[in-house]
Amino acid sequence: MSLRCWLACLLFLTTVAGAEPLSYPRDIQPIFTAKCVACHACYDSPCQLNLGSAEGALRGGHKLPVYNGTRTRAQEPTRLFLDAEDEAAWRRKGFHSVLDAQGSQAALMARMLELGRSQPLTPNARLPAGLDIGIGRENSCPRPDEFDGYARKNAHAGMPFAVTGLSDEEYARLQRWLEQGAPVERQALQPSVAEAAQITEWERLLNTPGARGKLVGRWLYEHLFIAHLYFEDVAGGHFYQLVRSRTPSGEPVDVIATRRPNDDPGTRFHYRLRPIPDVIVHKTHITYPLSPAKLARTKALFFGGDWRVDAVPGYGAGHRANPFMTFQAIPAAARYQFMLDNAEYFVRTFIRGPVCRGQIATDVIRDNFWVFFQDPQHDLYVTDQRFREQTTPLLAMPGQLDDLGELLGFWNIYRTKRNRYEQLRMQAYATEPAQWRHIWAGNDNALLTIFRQHDSASVRRGLIGEIPQTLWWMDYPLLERTYYQLVVNFDVFGNVSHQGQTRLYFDLIRNGAELNFLRLLPAASRQAILDGWYEKSGQLKLLLAYTAIDSATPSLLELGRADPKQAFARQLLSRHADINAAPDPLNRCPGSHCYRADQPPELQRAEQALSRLTNRLAAGLPAIRSLPEATLLRVEHGDGQRQIYSLLRNRAHSNVAFMYGESLRWQPRLDTLTVYPGILSSYPNFIFDLPAAEVPAFVAALEQVKEGGDVEPIVERWGVRRSHPRFWDYFNDLTRYLEETEPREAGVLDMNRYENL
Repeated sequence: MSLRCWLACLLFLTTVAGAEPLSYPRDIQPIFTAKCVACHACYDSPCQLNLGSAEGALRGGHKLPVYNGTRTRAQEPTRLFLDAEDEAAWRRKGFHSVLDAQGSQAALMARMLELGRSQPLTPNARLPAGLDIGIGRENSCPRPDEFDGYARKNAHAGMPFAVTGLSDEEYARLQRWLEQGAPVERQALQPSVAEAAQITEWERLLNTPGARGKLVGRWLYEHLFIAHLYFEDVAGGHFYQLVRSRTPSGEPVDVIATRRPNDDPGTRFHYRLRPIPDVIVHKTHITYPLSPAKLARTKALFFGGDWRVDAVPGYGAGHRANPFMTFQAIPAAARYQFMLDNAEYFVRTFIRGPVCRGQIATDVIRDNFWVFFQDPQHDLYVTDQRFREQTTPLLAMPGQLDDLGELLGFWNIYRTKRNRYEQLRMQAYATEPAQWRHIWAGNDNALLTIFRQHDSASVRRGLIGEIPQTLWWMDYPLLERTYYQLVVNFDVFGNVSHQGQTRLYFDLIRNGAELNFLRLLPAASRQAILDGWYEKSGQLKLLLAYTAIDSATPSLLELGRADPKQAFARQLLSRHADINAAPDPLNRCPGSHCYRADQPPELQRAEQALSRLTNRLAAGLPAIRSLPEATLLRVEHGDGQRQIYSLLRNRAHSNVAFMYGESLRWQPRLDTLTVYPGILSSYPNFIFDLPAAEVPAFVAALEQVKEGGDVEPIVERWGVRRSHPRFWDYFNDLTRYLEETEPREAGVLDMNRYENL
């Protein structure tokens, strides 16, 4: 340790010697939140060390990673706040302490911090060659007695890892706390009076007695268990999670842990809302609003009609596989409308999701596309009882059994069912030519944009960016199956067979959404457009795995013959401008003024320059190939103000129809860039910081890039590398920006994917 550091520590310890003892929530958690949670949160925390709460710090680390796409047997779940109740229980599950001193040895965390302190990074320089910072790296996860060997082999692997470290004061405070024995006080969150009153009303609804109430409560639980619930009319309130508890309302929650939310709880239970106690991180923060109006809406949807339940269904693989069968007694119109009311939430659950690392799902989708929905009054599964009864048995989904030897067998069984369903669906809709009124436009959730960044993705309300290559038109069976396949039934701790079945079936769902969209276009144009989405090896998949397209039933939309997809998108934007996001002049410039008119002049000039980066292929703008997938541009203007823009690289592929070999189908010369105000990814790959007046120079420099090395001067001038002295100031300002612009959606961003440019 340097003399400067020792003097700082001594000064700090002398200053606080007579002060009150350190408080974990006041003095320690804020350091973890500012400097550690960006990596140590969710399932992809290195060594499963989650520092978003006192419980996570006490739990410690584990050698087994959660993400393992090749394991042959399912792994025991280790979900914080769910799968164990106290430190002793976590030790029995194989977790080791990072806080306890080991005889004469300091705590593991103290030694990790010391190692990081002993190897400071060169300010704003690239990281040392050979230092692996990729999310696919193999973490050693040393136990306390293994640390010395770890330190000898990994001199640059101290904490915080591969990034500017703690301040002198933060380091001294953490070391003092660890020397004191790392005392941790747990503070239970308490609902406000206004929240408590609404909690009572929602728990009463969810636990409505009788067969009808039990079935509705179960359906609502399976659709809200992943949500961060909040009361939208309560300012500054908490976020809540819906759980199954052994105890009724009014008593402390005693949560029942099952592998999936639709597994048998094994005992009598009650649906309860409990506060979310850990730090909110953006990647798992999937919000859902509750209010008296929402309560009344839910009651009207599910209890307003005259329907009955003959018998409450049980649990098991068959019920998990086919929720359409399990919940068939509940009117399909109620189920679909409930999902449409907050469609952004449901799409977020399976696109952004809490799994933190989702290439098992994201490698089957394009890097950017638009999603919209079929109107319930024109969805035959909702309106036609005979069609519903005929097709419900065919909507079962794989993944409930994880026998390795039956992976392909399961795939063939469920592919056959799905394709038979698609054939029946095509026949049924042959008498229902598509019309504009068949597109749902009930609220501002009706139009969504998805951006993918390799193994993560984000959802945004409204149609953003240039008109994409593909669009999805989702009906109720498509939306519900996607939700169950990727959220309710997906087990992040599952084996390779379970994950493979999930991925393969989602491929069929994507194809179904594409085929449904094509019904809106002229019949004669559909096959050529579909072939463009499934180029090269994709043609084999079209031939062997999917159903034939309907090339006969006409569309009643007047789109012309030249480019019907572009014509459709332009009309969609025009017809639904009242529920769409704000105009997007940076990516869809209406003329010569490619900026937002409501911005100050200096930002207008900056946006005019940034618009030059959009609607261009990487073949003509090589800088795109040198940029990571999610770059954030921090533009300072006015008196201490800043605007943040997302620069998202959209990778082009010949097709996205296969589980492996994505790099072989990547067409980098066709990549494009979307530029949009705001933060559109939970995982920033890099930050540039510059004054608004320098944005034109920044853009001009990017336009001059011919090859990868040409980006170096741009990074040197405006880049914020992991080693930047003010890295954490800039990185944490992203959260502050979200708190100012989207307070309900704000959370700590993830830096596991921050690149070494």
